[in-house]
Amino acid sequence: MAGIVVIGAGPGIGAAVARRFAREGFGVAAVARRPKDLGVGAVTHLADVGDEESLRRALDAVNEDQGLPDAVVYNAAAIRRDTPGELAAEEHLELWRVNVLGAYTAAAHLAPKMAERGHGTFLTTGGMPEPKAAYSSLSLGKAGLRTVTALFAEQYPTLHFATVTVGGTVEKGTAFDPDAIAEHYWRLHTQRVWEREVLITTSPSPA
Repeated sequence: MAGIVVIGAGPGIGAAVARRFAREGFGVAAVARRPKDLGVGAVTHLADVGDEESLRRALDAVNEDQGLPDAVVYNAAAIRRDTPGELAAEEHLELWRVNVLGAYTAAAHLAPKMAERGHGTFLTTGGMPEPKAAYSSLSLGKAGLRTVTALFAEQYPTLHFATVTVGGTVEKGTAFDPDAIAEHYWRLHTQRVWEREVLITTSPSPA
């Protein structure tokens, strides 16, 4: 059975992506700090994504339980309002570990095995298409996440690395409805001609 692991599974995009892939027969695993009920019988492996060893252990547990995933979604984010100069360097580093280094760790841990197998999709949830002073740490983090995705795409050309950049607040019934956004993740996974980034600014309906 094909499988997907959602890292940073929550009630919005993470759960919607899990449901979308489950409809296609995928087994679903989740990595989160607390147990999650995604409504699709997903197995949750507990980890702090900002802790490298914790995340690696959880990903090893996913491999042991369900095998190497066909698709990986990094959806974890530490979101807060803060302006330039407001946070101390150590505070920025703590947020950076979640917003950027967790994705780096997951890709470094899984991509070599996926490339050896010969296929796989690794998708990251981006945001902040333009930096905003009111969200300084998140602007830095999403720029870093986009770069991580691009670097691994270059390093592993047989794997589909891509970013879904969501330029608004995720909320059901709006232009940023999580179920509509989830369609982009499925579309990217099934593409023959790969896109490297999908930018959602007004309407998340796939073209």
